[in-house]
Amino acid sequence: MARWKALPAGLDPAVVEFVAELRRLKDTSGLSLRDLATGTGYSSSSWERYLGGRLLPPREAVESMATMVAADTARLLARYERAGDAWRRDHLDDSGAGEEPERGQEEGASAAPGVLVASGDPVASGDPGEGPRDGAAVVGKGAGSRPRNLLRQLATVGLSAAAGAVIAVLVMEPGHSASAVAVPRTTATAARPVPYTCHFVRKAGLWYAGNSATRTDHLQVDMWGPEVAELQCLLQHAGESPGGVDGNFGPLTESAVISAQKAFHLDVDGQVGPRTWAALRR
Repeated sequence: MARWKALPAGLDPAVVEFVAELRRLKDTSGLSLRDLATGTGYSSSSWERYLGGRLLPPREAVESMATMVAADTARLLARYERAGDAWRRDHLDDSGAGEEPERGQEEGASAAPGVLVASGDPVASGDPGEGPRDGAAVVGKGAGSRPRNLLRQLATVGLSAAAGAVIAVLVMEPGHSASAVAVPRTTATAARPVPYTCHFVRKAGLWYAGNSATRTDHLQVDMWGPEVAELQCLLQHAGESPGGVDGNFGPLTESAVISAQKAFHLDVDGQVGPRTWAALRR
């Protein structure tokens, strides 16, 4: 059995149960991360996040894995639906404003009592995603989730205040202008909903949706901002639904990027760089 790290603290029991089942299926089948990437069309790095409990996989990825390992697809999808409901509910509760972000962020509720999971994420040892064989660890349910949530909220407030102070100093310092100050991106959990829209314009043979003119910015899961909103508009324009235009790069947006990369015959990794931008803007 592959050695696994303990799952992130605070995951809902339904999420823990689902991820533990994915790990069990991978171990019993003998598949590597490379095998999963080849068989499902989702990158090895994506599967590392799925099996590490940091991101819920798209439904298509779950169905493809079930087919590869000859698992009970209906049973696995039932667990997936319960995990998805818990993930969305936890993030709705954590938002503090009644807004629900996309699935795929890394916070959650407390872990299930007595749920058996392996003791570490895959550690490379000859084969990507495979590592030393070892025992398992039990994720227990405790009373520590509420203090952890409070600490996360305090940390978010502190980071936001620090970023604001840095920006204010740069703007006030002679020789700097407000337009030259770049606000650092953080994870989607710290973002507040912004009413982005898509206003398509064709310029010099390329499509623009009015949120960003970038053609090179690197985007990946957990990033947010107008560049992500531009990406989501262009995905919709290409016929790949990202689940809405909210400026948050979650699993639905990642799934749409992967689908577009397959359609455009690009390298499939779920991340956006110059080649993916170029294909979407044409």
